[in-house]
Amino acid sequence: MNIALWTVAGLLALAYVAGGGLKVVMSKQRIRATGGDSAAWTDDVSPARIKTIGVLEVLGGLGLVLPGLTGVAPELVPLAALGLAMIMVGAAVTRISRREYRLLVADLAYLVLIAFVLWGRLGPVPLAA
Repeated sequence: MNIALWTVAGLLALAYVAGGGLKVVMSKQRIRATGGDSAAWTDDVSPARIKTIGVLEVLGGLGLVLPGLTGVAPELVPLAALGLAMIMVGAAVTRISRREYRLLVADLAYLVLIAFVLWGRLGPVPLAA
């Protein structure tokens, strides 16, 4: 179980650090142009909100693995998972409000993976301090 939790957390961390990092460094117009249909939501939000989401995704992604790897404040791992879950609930709500149901599937898949890490680290396989 611990290996599965580390694997899922590591893959999620890579995805969120990369995706969030791009939101931080790229302009709103560039994100929209390169993201296609999946980035249509950027039409409805300010550049500052996109950057904020990006920073939160990077921090959440790092929070999934760094505390466990370093042994410093490992109790932050489930909190990072909870924060990312809240971001994904917001993404799902946005997809539903925009009637982007096909894209909603990916958001829900991320949410399930995050919930697995949250459940595992709070329950059967917590990280020791």
